[in-house]
Amino acid sequence: MMRPRIDRDRCVGAGMCVLRAPDTFDQDPDDGRVVLLDPAPPPHRHASVREAAQTCPSGAVALG
Repeated sequence: MMRPRIDRDRCVGAGMCVLRAPDTFDQDPDDGRVVLLDPAPPPHRHASVREAAQTCPSGAVALG
């Protein structure tokens, strides 16, 4: 099972995660940093979540 992890302290608010996997990630409207919407995305979302982690410029999104 894929378990995305976020580190809000590392997040710079670039929004790449939301662009790649909007069903799994969002941005906090107050500070623009990442918010995890789905801690256990279904298999059909794994590719987009993996891409979100790979394209995060600050490394705030990781996979577990």
